Amino acid sequence: MDDNLQELFSNQQYDKNNFFLIAGPCIVEDDAMVFNIAEKVADICKKLDIPYVFKASYRKANRTSGASFTGIGDEKALNLIKAVGEKLSLPTTTDIHTAQEAAIAAKYVDILQIPAFLCRQTDLLLAAAATGKIVNVKKGQFVSGPSMKFAVDKIKMAGNDFVWLTERGNSFGYQDLVVDYRNITWMKEHYVPVIMDCTHSLQQPNQTSGITGGNPQLIETIAKAAIATGADGLFIETHPDPANAKSDGANMLRLELLKPLLEKLVKLRAAVI
Repeated sequence: MDDNLQELFSNQQYDKNNFFLIAGPCIVEDDAMVFNIAEKVADICKKLDIPYVFKASYRKANRTSGASFTGIGDEKALNLIKAVGEKLSLPTTTDIHTAQEAAIAAKYVDILQIPAFLCRQTDLLLAAAATGKIVNVKKGQFVSGPSMKFAVDKIKMAGNDFVWLTERGNSFGYQDLVVDYRNITWMKEHYVPVIMDCTHSLQQPNQTSGITGGNPQLIETIAKAAIATGADGLFIETHPDPANAKSDGANMLRLELLKPLLEKLVKLRAAVI
C-alpha cells in the first residue's frame, strides 16, 4: 500500500498488504440505515484488518426512470455522510455530477467519485482536482483501461496527484455489462490505485421496466477475480434488505453476506501477493 493510502487510513488498524474496501449503501435513505450499515461494515473490516472507506451517494442524478428515488435532500444527506465519518473515524466518499458540486461535496467527504458516464467530462475532472481531494474516476462503460490515461492526466495536470481509477465493466449489447480483467492491469500502468466495482459491474441497465436489473449472485466471482488480477481495492454496495433498497437493489450485496465474502478474499489476497 502506497504512502498516500497509508495516510488516508491512518486512523485504522490494518494489514498494509491487504486490499482496501469502499462499501456502503447506494444512496442515503435515512440516518438509521446509514449508521447501521457503516457500523457493521467497519466492525467487520476491523476484525479482518481491511482499510475501509464508507460510501453513499447523497443524490442519484442518473436513474433510468424519472419516477425513481433520487435522495432525501443534498445538505441533509451530505451531513449524514460527514457524521458517519466523524463518529466512526472513517474516510468517506460520494459521487458528484457537475463541476459546481465538487467544491460543495468536498466540504463533507474525503474522496470525490466521478461516475462512469462522466469520466471524460473535463470541467468536472478539473473542478474535482481543484478541491485537493482524492478523485476516484470510474472507468466508463465505453472506455478501455489504457484510455483512462487521459482522465488521470487531466487531474494531475491540474495539480492534484491523488487519483484512483475504478473498473466497472463495459457495455455488452444494450442491457448487460462484461468485465475485461485486462483493464485492471492496464490501469495499474497509470501508477494509481485501481479498484474493482464488484456490484455495478453486474448491473443489467436499460431494462424496459425502467428499473436496472443485476446478477448479485456473481459478486463473489467478480471480487475473487479482481483480487487475483491485482486490484488494490474493492467497491461493494451493500444493504440489509436489497429487495427494498431505494436504488440499485438488484445488484447490491446483502449485508449479512459481506463478512464471509471478505474472509475468503483476505485468504485469497494472502495467497497471491
